[in-house]
Amino acid sequence: HPVCGLVSNWFQGGHQLSASNSGPWWRPGQSAESRFSSCGRYLLYDVNPPEGFNLRRDVYIRLASLIKTLRKNGDDWVLVLPPWGRLYHWQSPNIHQIRIPWGEFFSLTSLQANVPVIEYEEFISENGGPFIDQVLVLQNYAEGWTDGKWEEKVDERPCIEKLMYSKDKQSFYRGWFWGYEDTRARHVTCLSAQGHASIMAPILQKNITATSVMLDRAETLLHDHYAGKDYWDTRRSMVFAKHLRLIGDEFRKKHLNSTDEMDRTIYNEDWTRMKAKLGTAKGGPYLAVHLRRKDFIWGHREDVPSLKGAVKKIHSLMKKHNLGQVFIATDADEEESRELKRLLPESVRFEPSAEDLDLFKDGGVAIIDQWICAHARFFIGTSVSTFSFRIHEEREILGFDPKTTYNRFCGDKEKDCEQPTHWKIVY
Repeated sequence: HPVCGLVSNWFQGGHQLSASNSGPWWRPGQSAESRFSSCGRYLLYDVNPPEGFNLRRDVYIRLASLIKTLRKNGDDWVLVLPPWGRLYHWQSPNIHQIRIPWGEFFSLTSLQANVPVIEYEEFISENGGPFIDQVLVLQNYAEGWTDGKWEEKVDERPCIEKLMYSKDKQSFYRGWFWGYEDTRARHVTCLSAQGHASIMAPILQKNITATSVMLDRAETLLHDHYAGKDYWDTRRSMVFAKHLRLIGDEFRKKHLNSTDEMDRTIYNEDWTRMKAKLGTAKGGPYLAVHLRRKDFIWGHREDVPSLKGAVKKIHSLMKKHNLGQVFIATDADEEESRELKRLLPESVRFEPSAEDLDLFKDGGVAIIDQWICAHARFFIGTSVSTFSFRIHEEREILGFDPKTTYNRFCGDKEKDCEQPTHWKIVY
């Protein structure tokens, strides 16, 4: 192998690698040679294809935690960011939406101030080609919990589902690999895993000597410390790309009479210095709404309102908080969007031009929507939607009173309408 000359040594007690890990791991812009020890190792990952943008952001937090555990134990691991693309919710026709690097949506320097990360194309160039030594396909245990008892464990097991990889003539494995058709893997193994992300650390350190390892179906792993300091450090490091924030700020100023100075939402580019006290942010003079439709209503969710039910709630909140405008983020189809505008003439939405959409992609538009929602005087979201959860976190970072953030719509006939949990930020 171009970096270490190591081969995959699956579950045979291969020798453990070690590298010095004192001080910061690297500064952005350093060359690959100065960045890694002679045995830098790469962790790649992917997520179940139907999962959306905002759940994938959550899985990143779990993998960042695993990287921290690996590095604490002295190994020089780097997390390779899986390119974005072909997501179910990204349904804009006529635009190319695969192989999108993270830098189009997030600030890489901000991510790198938390854990060492590189884009996939950087991995290809440093690794000497689009080869991944070992793919571990994570799955649950076929038998479920034995005796109804939960325990953390990992075992090599036969694959439960049909493998999404096939062997080519050279005996390499081919698969989706984020739309990079030249990428291939040397080995693919199925693992049943039950536990927190760092349950994988001993296996990656002691049982596998491959230089590049990919965890497929990484959402199988749970958070190490949900809502603890480690979680919040990683979440705070997920700073939206500056161009998307600027577009959102421009929209707020032009359409919603909202600026950071007036709203007390001054943002620090350096997330490590951003510590807004809860209740200090005032927010712009508008109500923000995330109204999830499409698959949420097709699934006959009892906790999602009808359009008329949602509009009734919006009107009552605007009156209660003395707000004259409402910003709506929704995946409603054209017919429902027209009906919303008819019922709520005072509503505004961020509607990109064809050129803007081509530039920002559906993921960028979703981020702009979230950024505008995060700056409102009052926010109401949709039950159990990860899109709404990410807005909760953004508002928590900005320093809003929790009462203005953790709110959701109730179903028209929902009797016990429990509101979202307040996960308090930890510094």
